Amino acid sequence: MDAVIELDALEVRFGARVILDRLTASLTGRSIGLLGPNGAGKSTLLNTVLGFHRPFGGTLRVLGRDVRTAAREIRSLIGYMPENDSFIASMSGVRFVRLMAELAGLPRAQALERAHEAFFYVGLGEVRYRALGTYSLGMKQAAKLAQAIAHGPKLLLLDEPTNGLDPPARARMIQLIQDIRARGDLQLVVSSHLLRDVEECCDQALILKEGRLAAFCNLEEERKANRRFLELETRGGSNGDFLAALEQIGCQTAAGAQGRIKLILPEELEVRRLYEIAGRENVQIRRLSHKRDSLEDIFLKAMEAPGGRL
Repeated sequence: MDAVIELDALEVRFGARVILDRLTASLTGRSIGLLGPNGAGKSTLLNTVLGFHRPFGGTLRVLGRDVRTAAREIRSLIGYMPENDSFIASMSGVRFVRLMAELAGLPRAQALERAHEAFFYVGLGEVRYRALGTYSLGMKQAAKLAQAIAHGPKLLLLDEPTNGLDPPARARMIQLIQDIRARGDLQLVVSSHLLRDVEECCDQALILKEGRLAAFCNLEEERKANRRFLELETRGGSNGDFLAALEQIGCQTAAGAQGRIKLILPEELEVRRLYEIAGRENVQIRRLSHKRDSLEDIFLKAMEAPGGRL
């Protein structure tokens, strides 16, 4: 798959201060997570993609186009949901989204039609004629998403899309993002300081620390690997015999205290094979769980690594 965003030694400076320090990565996923603590450079990277900051060094290509020479064309292909509200409070929701679609290049009639469609898509159809200033926080976040998708972009940038939302509103926003990803007609970048948002919505994750690339991982491959990484709690029988039998069928094993076993299950084996062997060895499998929180592990290691690099 072609890279939606390609970074090659990208450097961005504000005066003498280095904000993004020689970032190199090729982002190809349908939905890419941008992670890092406050001040890591996430918003600066998004603003550079949008053409608001000019690279000091290196290159940045978006949808195959160089931001130095094709910034206007790139912006026409991007939908942007900013972290902070940028509304005209007295304007109705549908009128505001129509204005944003017109600014993105759609004719007036088409922009109005797409504004109505976008409002219904994000679940705000019944309040589209109300003034934006009367919207709740969750409704304002949904309206920001509506204006970002109304003109039919190829790339959608979401900056802290669940910021400040209560659990029901957050669940609705996550579901909308997952639905957009599943449609497959555009690619997403989700910038967040919340690991859970990226874990639930993204295929790849780019982790920044102090403007440097701390880690880059393919979450789909991590999930596949985790499905083969198991932890067992056992009772009875001989753990030594049980481990030997598991290793004979190709499992990699590590014994822990009190009947705990960690193992990697080969691709060709099903979990039920473990129970068959346990029954033969008179071992009870009291609990079986898959490895979890892999993104959290990667993130914590990235934050602990000196110099912001794994």
